[in-house]
Amino acid sequence: MALLRRMVVVGVGLIGGSLALDVKRLGLADCVAGVDTDAANLRQALDLGVVDEGFASLGQALSADTDWVLLAAPVGAVGRICSELAPLLPGGCVVSDVGSTKQSVLAAFARYLPDAWPRCVAAHPIAGTERSGAAAAQAGLFAGKRLIMCPHERQDAAALTRVAALWQAVGARVEHMDAAAHDAAFAAVSHLPQLLAYAYMRQITLAAESEEWLRLAGSGFRDFSRLAASEPAMWADIALANRENLLALLDGQQQQLARLRECLAQEDGAGLREMFAEASTARREWENGRG
Repeated sequence: MALLRRMVVVGVGLIGGSLALDVKRLGLADCVAGVDTDAANLRQALDLGVVDEGFASLGQALSADTDWVLLAAPVGAVGRICSELAPLLPGGCVVSDVGSTKQSVLAAFARYLPDAWPRCVAAHPIAGTERSGAAAAQAGLFAGKRLIMCPHERQDAAALTRVAALWQAVGARVEHMDAAAHDAAFAAVSHLPQLLAYAYMRQITLAAESEEWLRLAGSGFRDFSRLAASEPAMWADIALANRENLLALLDGQQQQLARLRECLAQEDGAGLREMFAEASTARREWENGRG
């Protein structure tokens, strides 16, 4: 039995498209409509069967039977989309998102959708790849993955339950977190690694010897630099939305690099071994204890 009559996905990329695929595959909605300003991406989403219908604007996609709008666009666009959505949103419709920062999204919900604020649910699926666009969508992406929900002070319990039920139906494990704690945690374990990958890749490619270095690069380079292939505009939005947490973490990273440089300059093998051993132990303990 379908949980939804009409689901509208705004931004048919990796995350929005993957959820749309699962909703269609499992019969969780009578109709899944996609909204995307990229006409080629929207056409691809239709051709691949990611969505049932495709539209260039919210006004075209929304109808009286729309009961869930999923915002799967970059976090920097959420405010603008909510502003456009406000006069169009059907009564009782739930609004949710999939963004990697939650405080900025909750602020946009409160500012632009005050009447629907209780039915606005901030959510973040901990899944994805460095690929983007409708072609990157894959069924089963969320199976066994965490889905973080960040309830707010005026949260409607029924809306929260409805969003949780759909994510659980596609295999996600739902958890609740405070929005500020969420943003601090994911700045450390997701956003900072992304920034470091971009910075490292840029350093290598700007070097005069880059062509030869890249010719010789192997699996270590591939593993470390993989994140640098991620969508730049999306990650610029995330970095700016979580800038305070990231600034503090970048300061800490500079301290670690300064200590590393000091050990090298002083030929301090014991200091290097200590740094490396601490990091290696922590990484292995995380890998052994994850679940």
